[in-house]
Amino acid sequence: MTTPTPSELGLPAQIVAVVDGGVKAAPRGQQVIEILRNAIISGRFAPGERLIESALSAELGTSRGPVREALRHLENEGLVMSFRYRGAVVLGVSDEEVQEVLIPIRLTLERYSFARALDKLTDDDFAELAKQIWLMEQAGKAKDLIKLVEADLRFHEIVISASGQLHTVQIWRTIWGRIRAYFFRYERFRSFEETVEEHRVLLAALQTRDPAIALAQLERHIDVPAPPPRPRVAAKARRA
Repeated sequence: MTTPTPSELGLPAQIVAVVDGGVKAAPRGQQVIEILRNAIISGRFAPGERLIESALSAELGTSRGPVREALRHLENEGLVMSFRYRGAVVLGVSDEEVQEVLIPIRLTLERYSFARALDKLTDDDFAELAKQIWLMEQAGKAKDLIKLVEADLRFHEIVISASGQLHTVQIWRTIWGRIRAYFFRYERFRSFEETVEEHRVLLAALQTRDPAIALAQLERHIDVPAPPPRPRVAAKARRA
């Protein structure tokens, strides 16, 4: 089978520039990480699909070294798992994991962080949160789900970082890859207007600096229902 080109993966143009010595927006290794990460979270690589270094390096016009390092990085993010003799395999994010693991972890981390951030958030922080909402809106209008998810994640990370609880930030970043994947999966079943409005309401709640108001709105925001089940798609093995 033929493998898709980076542009066929629906990736941003500045990332696709890794191919054939094009103008690079970032170091090649980072570009390869972004290409593969976006392909996984967007569903271009199906859960259970093998990611073969030789095939990916040929597809991306790079050596195997950056691909190998990218796969190691994505394994640390929880998006792939490496097996002896099989190479890397894409890990899916199931509805069960989202509902039973990721949402409870988020609620614990963000309740703790938001409560401690309320008296620390500055006017600049609120302006940056408003900017992320604007970016979500623009991404939604452009039907750019990846950018919408990035702005959504950034909104929450701003508040978590403002809490000053470094261990909480560290925990958030260890699960960031899988949270990103589930954001992408769930946002496909929602209108961007709904996402934008929820964050506007959450920002207004934060600006009250009232823990009861902010945390109640946070819980309504995070505790989302599972999306409709997706049709099963057989994983495609990649051949070297």
